[in-house]
Amino acid sequence: MTPEEFRRFGHELIDRIADYRARVYRGEFPVMARVEPGALRASLPQSPPEEPEPFSAVLEDLERLVLPACTHWQDPRFCAYFPSNSSLAAVLGDFASTGLAQLGLNWQASPALTELEELTVDWLRQMMGLSAAWKGVIQDTASAATLVALICARERATRYGAVRGGLQQAERPLAVYASTQAHSSVEKAALLAGFGRENLRLIDVDEQFALRPDALEEAIATDLRSGVQPCAVVATVGTTATTALDPIAEVARIARAHGLWLHVDAAMAGSAMLLPECRWMWNGIEEADSLVVNPHKWLGASFDCSTYFVRDPQHLVRVMSSNPSYLRTDADAVVTNFRDWGIPLGRRFRALKLWFLIREQGVSGLQRRLRRDLAHARWLAEQVDAAPDWKRIAPVHLQTVCVLHTPPGLEGEALDAHTLAWLRRINESGAAYLTPAHLGDRWVVRVALGTEATEHEHVAGLWQLMQSVADATWKESRR
Repeated sequence: MTPEEFRRFGHELIDRIADYRARVYRGEFPVMARVEPGALRASLPQSPPEEPEPFSAVLEDLERLVLPACTHWQDPRFCAYFPSNSSLAAVLGDFASTGLAQLGLNWQASPALTELEELTVDWLRQMMGLSAAWKGVIQDTASAATLVALICARERATRYGAVRGGLQQAERPLAVYASTQAHSSVEKAALLAGFGRENLRLIDVDEQFALRPDALEEAIATDLRSGVQPCAVVATVGTTATTALDPIAEVARIARAHGLWLHVDAAMAGSAMLLPECRWMWNGIEEADSLVVNPHKWLGASFDCSTYFVRDPQHLVRVMSSNPSYLRTDADAVVTNFRDWGIPLGRRFRALKLWFLIREQGVSGLQRRLRRDLAHARWLAEQVDAAPDWKRIAPVHLQTVCVLHTPPGLEGEALDAHTLAWLRRINESGAAYLTPAHLGDRWVVRVALGTEATEHEHVAGLWQLMQSVADATWKESRR
């Protein structure tokens, strides 16, 4: 493809994306993809083309075959999983990143990539009210950031055992602690970092689904009596199911008393810290060792863009450092080489999409949208609280509302069946997309607000839809 062909097809692709976004914002698609497993693959050739194809045919197939198999995360009626906004300014940042084709192996390989990442991540630190003691880097996802955190914790506990006998160097088994509501990536990271599932302690939560400090202290004491070495605790600000808030200050006190590494998972909720009125939610954060916040969730940076902050970058670099001769330069002593701040050797120019987003929106614009979403969640919670036969299951700290429709006399497995039935009908209708979560011994429905295009009219329409579908499902089940 020549530069002129790229210009022509690039303009066409931008037009198609702009048209797609306009249609998504108008709600012209069923929110959840309506395709059977394997349908897209079956519609495409099973072998690659031997000869070049016109690029116009590729774009036609993108719209004709690929688009119908997409779930529309930017639809204002998308309230599933978590917000994963992709603001159009950030989309352009991703285009620029790919078009410039920079690869960050070291500073010299792309000074712009490194220095813009340093600057933009520090902007975000300031926006969230964190002190200058924190230094950050962009990872791909929170899963990778948590893995890096637990590896750093392991190396501190074993006095850098990886350069000797690895985990075999540890005198005692090492334990990791997290609440029962922690994200599944914590368990995955503990396994990949070599701790073993038997050494992951899931700590009970209170009635608000937050980690209980007394249960954490008890688990640590039990391990110490059993000859197990406490190593790290992962606390969550904004759990996946309910956006529960672990008490960071109390957890930090316990971690410091026992020499544990404290990693804080604020992947989704960290964006709320742009609002000074929300920073009470992570009181004690300055006592943590590491922190992850995902701008690619609620904030608006296109996936993937996960920021990982540490208070001791020298320790991170010592653990993650690789220094092959072919990457050494005369500038190494005075610059940052981000290959030593995570698992991959190379990195994309991810900072561009975050830089574009912050400049196009400004802090005030981002704050307005976050406050709008918090107001939407409060409004929905008030409607649920006031409605007969509806129950709110968890506090609404942020933008997620967990609900149950509870007709008289319906409980236990029958209530679960009813919950999943009316949820399935909403999703299959294409009029909205919600997801379930298992809390305690019951299935509940999560309404995760925060899509960039969602306004009050969409939230009000969703509430009406939930009531009508749940009521109809209940009445039909009694016939």
